Amino acid sequence: MSQDEEFLKGLEKVEKIQRAKGSLSVGEKIKRLREKKGISLQDFAERTGFSSAILSEIENRFDSPSLGALIEISKSLDVEVGYFFKKNPSKRFSIVRKDKRMPTSRFALKSGVKYGYSYESLGQDKKNRHMEPFLVTLEPSTLKNEKPSKHAGEEFIFVLEGEMEVILEDHRDILYPGDCIYYDSQIEHLVRCHKEKTTKILAVIFTGSKKAT
Repeated sequence: MSQDEEFLKGLEKVEKIQRAKGSLSVGEKIKRLREKKGISLQDFAERTGFSSAILSEIENRFDSPSLGALIEISKSLDVEVGYFFKKNPSKRFSIVRKDKRMPTSRFALKSGVKYGYSYESLGQDKKNRHMEPFLVTLEPSTLKNEKPSKHAGEEFIFVLEGEMEVILEDHRDILYPGDCIYYDSQIEHLVRCHKEKTTKILAVIFTGSKKAT
């Protein structure tokens, strides 16, 4: 089985789990919250800086948002990033068992474009949190000319497996298992697997928001 076939199989498994649990996808949660707040798609585009076409694809599950995009979307809707993984967290601590994590894959279902990573929230039950921890799997991307992103906050990344390429403006480096990096995420940045090797990283994001969930 090729990597692409494995990726699609994994995505189908995630969708089956979501349907079985009656849970909504991230895009569906975004759409439901936007409509609940009475925000039009055009106004939403102006708030986030993304085109209405891109937002529509995200809401209708033709695409899934990157972590950077999800941060901007959450700010525009006045909620924490974690809202889209767990609504109304109520605990002062969070324990996530390995078989209870819910992955979100960056994959454009309509065009077949694989963006190169999937992520799993690791702290969705913790209330009033100011950090968002994720387990991220970086995979070879079918998208050419990937663009760096930037958003408010800070990011810490620890490489668990494989090799990770990181680009921070004009600085480029390769990180190996045991290496880590901490940076201001307002710097244009891009992380991806190196040499077509699937890579696992622990990423902790601070969005700069002090809003309680």
